[in-house]
Amino acid sequence: MLLKLSQKGDEMTFALAGNQNCGKTTLFNQFTGSNQHVGNFPGVTVERKTGVLIGYKNISVVDLPGIYSLTSYTREEIVSRDFLLKEKPDCIINIIDATNIERNLYLTMQLIELQIPMVLALNMMDEVQANEGFIDVAGLKKQLGIPVVPISAAKKHGLSELTEQAVNIAKYRQKPMRIDFCPKGAVHRAVHAVSHLIEDHALKFDVPVRFAATKILEGDQKVTEQLCLDDNEKDMLDHAALEMEQELGTDREAAIIDMRYNFIGQLCSRCVTKPVESREYRRSVRIDKVLTGKFLAFPAFFGIMLIVFWLTFGVIGTPLSGLVETGIELISTAADKAFTAYGLSPAIHSLIIDGIFTGVGAVLGFIPIVVTLFFFMSILEDSGYMARIAFIMDKPLRKIGLSGRSFVPMLIGFGCTVPAIMATRTLTGERDKKMTILLTPFMSCSAKIPIYALFTAVFFPEHAVAVMIGLYLAGMILGVISAFVMSRTVYKGAPVPFVLELPNYRFPSAKSILRLMWDKSKDFLQRAFTVIFIASIVIWFLQSFDTRLSIVTDSTKSILAGIGQKISGIFVPLGFADWRVTTSLLTGFIAKESVISTLAVLGGDIQTMFTGLSALSFLVFTLLYTPCIAAAATVKREFGSIKGTLFVVIYQTAFAWVCAFLVYQIGRLIAV
Repeated sequence: MLLKLSQKGDEMTFALAGNQNCGKTTLFNQFTGSNQHVGNFPGVTVERKTGVLIGYKNISVVDLPGIYSLTSYTREEIVSRDFLLKEKPDCIINIIDATNIERNLYLTMQLIELQIPMVLALNMMDEVQANEGFIDVAGLKKQLGIPVVPISAAKKHGLSELTEQAVNIAKYRQKPMRIDFCPKGAVHRAVHAVSHLIEDHALKFDVPVRFAATKILEGDQKVTEQLCLDDNEKDMLDHAALEMEQELGTDREAAIIDMRYNFIGQLCSRCVTKPVESREYRRSVRIDKVLTGKFLAFPAFFGIMLIVFWLTFGVIGTPLSGLVETGIELISTAADKAFTAYGLSPAIHSLIIDGIFTGVGAVLGFIPIVVTLFFFMSILEDSGYMARIAFIMDKPLRKIGLSGRSFVPMLIGFGCTVPAIMATRTLTGERDKKMTILLTPFMSCSAKIPIYALFTAVFFPEHAVAVMIGLYLAGMILGVISAFVMSRTVYKGAPVPFVLELPNYRFPSAKSILRLMWDKSKDFLQRAFTVIFIASIVIWFLQSFDTRLSIVTDSTKSILAGIGQKISGIFVPLGFADWRVTTSLLTGFIAKESVISTLAVLGGDIQTMFTGLSALSFLVFTLLYTPCIAAAATVKREFGSIKGTLFVVIYQTAFAWVCAFLVYQIGRLIAV
């Protein structure tokens, strides 16, 4: 029987709030299972996960972005704060890393000031106890004035009690009992003076008085604007802040920060016995001496990626792709014979066999390669090494005007450009965001794998792995060169400071790996059965009919041939001018997988369309030009303008043409 005493009726909303790497996502998955969906917060491009609490069909759980404070510096902090202030969830579940309790409690103190029913979840308590640490849960509860529940989200310990406490305080609208954390003194007087001055405004605009007072003293302009204070009131508030600064000899923001950490220090001295260095931490330190060391970090990184690509393209993925292609060929042959025996209409017969089976089948054959690559990337991510990659790449990226944080979207770009561009939402500066968006498409997404795999197998069979790795490295190097130029021309300025917490290395769990692998592979599969399906039909139609909509027996007289022939001259200097090749590049703008499906539908032997050198030029052009129309649409959404999107598309295509031109022409000179 569900509890039904929420002020909002039967429906309840729980908000999960916490720092990054505190186990919040693990708790969200345990709470909601598969009953979750991903979208965006209204009006902003920051990911929002929402699910239904298991056992309580009327309780929604919202996973807020991982943040360290309720300031207004980043999009994540702004959307989290706006959600809590405007949506007013029935309960905040503040999950904190019990092994690093001092830093995590900084956000807790600000959440308490919001005066929303709240429960504190002490996660990773099993690690604290295993390393001889102790936390006085009852003492924390008394000092903070909120329920405190020890849990281990990964091991599902304490989740039932946490759920029960959250439902109970939401049911009775039990607000935190304590909101005043400052002792007598300058900060105390300033906070109470400001609270008195803004009380009427805060009540009018439904903003918690204590929260607004501390934010105003910190210098948060968004809160000041939200309360619509007049100039006289602003002067009085500034005077209160100035008196506090003069008495303490520090600036207003530092004074509030010191107040919070002083309270946290006293609280932890009474309630927390710090654990000794954990075995996981000591192990991570030893591993990091190699993987993030001054001289070994980059060789280790490239060595690991070399092994991943070798296993993907040389040992596991390619043989499995051969089996899938054989299966598709057998099904296609059987269907062809069945349609012929049945006497199916030649047009429909051709559509299914030459259009759908040939086009979609050509892409599906590469699914094992894509899934294998995602499997290894998921292991790197779940083990904690992905965060190290961002750390070691910070210094070199700063030389081209970016921070290590930009490398995370770049890594995601090896899977798919669309989520990679969306991942730039976590970057704090607009300059960093736009530069990273411009740089990300140079990373080889999974959709390009079928092109690389086919061309390397046909033209460079003895050096397929080397060519494949070379393409990936070339994309990164050329992207870096492009970013370097842009940072000194279009996007001048300094990158935003980069702060990253390195989690301990952990042995990846099979469940987590499979979840990550499926999430990343799902997009490829969806496109194969939607975009590629439609594209294959369109391509079949254009190559089967002429401008009078008559079926053609010679594909050179088709609509598609006419389009390809008109623009093929542009690619003559690059070494490939066959209209079928040109057409495949056009359809590749719909989705990169369509390049192979188009060549398959149009027929012909690619060995007659290319030489080894022109094939390499074609690969370079494919590597660098605009990934797909979905990526362009995502750029438009993130840039917020068509003009900016057109600039990105034109720039990338022109850059690709120039690079492919240099490869072909220099190659010809060397050959001579």
